Amino acid sequence: MSEVQDRPMYGIGLRVLSGLLFAGMFISVKAISADVPLGEIVFFRSFFALIPLVLFLWVRGEFPGGLATKRPRDHVLRASFGAIALFTSFAALARLNIAEASLLAQLSPILTALAAVVLLSERLTTWRIGGLTLGFAGVVALVWPELSGGALERTRLIGIGLGLISAVLAALALIMVRSLNRTENPGAIALYFVIASMIGGVISIPWGWIMPDVFMLACLVLAGLFGGFAHIAMTLSFRYAEASRLAPFEYLTLLWPLLADFFLFRLPISTTFALAAPLVLAGATVAAGEGRRFRKFAG
Repeated sequence: MSEVQDRPMYGIGLRVLSGLLFAGMFISVKAISADVPLGEIVFFRSFFALIPLVLFLWVRGEFPGGLATKRPRDHVLRASFGAIALFTSFAALARLNIAEASLLAQLSPILTALAAVVLLSERLTTWRIGGLTLGFAGVVALVWPELSGGALERTRLIGIGLGLISAVLAALALIMVRSLNRTENPGAIALYFVIASMIGGVISIPWGWIMPDVFMLACLVLAGLFGGFAHIAMTLSFRYAEASRLAPFEYLTLLWPLLADFFLFRLPISTTFALAAPLVLAGATVAAGEGRRFRKFAG
């Protein structure tokens, strides 16, 4: 297995693409979250994600040989973090709108960048601190009116709590992805996560599943396909760039849910979004400036 390559712009592009694909997954899940049990959603989302993942390994000539691993315990740990994060994120999505659930998920890059410095000895440069600070300011601008508006409904309070738990678990999973990418096949990392999620979904059968109709089944299939391709792009992104460098660009994933709310659900763009969007984009621009600065001196 080759070492992690230093191609930050390629890694950033893959991470942005994965955010767009994840938005498609969340839209599909949100459309049926009120009618389909959580465990069933997780299972079918994971089952249909196997299609792009196996195809990815097959095209690369790594199936089934690419599934071999020297670090099974690390795979179990990463897959467990990711599977539980998937359950909690979908549970939060059922109680919040897409933009709100995605907003809470943006705490994960902050935690990922900090954990990467502590656990992986990555550099936290001035450029990355600036990008993270601006991005976090954008997150605060979006969420502060909700949190300062008085008493919260119990359902929303539970949703926010689940979203926070998901962000912590996702950060731990991403750190494990970065570590595993040093020696393991990217497709195998994603595949073992999907299998762990499927097992979690099967365990939920005693709590009740339903027979999905055509629309529900279509959403379940799309959620799996979007999720599978998104995980391939995300996992590969960590092969080409450090976790702390990618973190600011995860804030761009806020744009897709807000656009979905506007175009699909006909929800107006709020004044808080008008304030937050420039901060989020500025954070990504500042982080990208690090790469341009290094190339300038190298040339």
